[in-house]
Amino acid sequence: MTTFVLAGGCFWCLDAVYRTLQGVQDVVSGYVGGSVDDPSYELVCTGTTGHAEAVAVTFDETVIPADVILDVFFTLHDPRQLNRQGADVGTQYRSAMFPADDEQRALFERAIERASDIWDGGIVTTIEPLGTFYRAEEYHQDFFAKNPGQGYCLAVALPKVNKVRKAYSQYILAS
Repeated sequence: MTTFVLAGGCFWCLDAVYRTLQGVQDVVSGYVGGSVDDPSYELVCTGTTGHAEAVAVTFDETVIPADVILDVFFTLHDPRQLNRQGADVGTQYRSAMFPADDEQRALFERAIERASDIWDGGIVTTIEPLGTFYRAEEYHQDFFAKNPGQGYCLAVALPKVNKVRKAYSQYILAS
């Protein structure tokens, strides 16, 4: 199994999308890249901790290639937006990748290069040291599935899920 830690806006959207893919064994929403031990959602939302909302995606590379996991990441968010995704503004919503080792760093660099060929205007996604990944509060885990009628889920997460379902149909779990 391989785990990637990725940040690209609200973790509810990342979580929702990755849970639709074959070969994904686990998705954990959390906080990474900051300077405060064991941060809370409320503290991270102040934008003062340096943490990003992120997901740790654990997947089986014999079922879904690492490059597909990364290409999905660049499909489901806009990597040209600095410290924001849509109406979600702040460093906690930045586009960032947190490699566990040099091999992952190289994969992430190549993924950014591929994304640069697709997205006009320059990619702002950063590659940052992994440090400690802190699991978010339980109510954030699998939020989309638990709250499908919630306004943010309908307006923001669902369109991203549908976009990835269409673009990566061969990797989507059967309903």
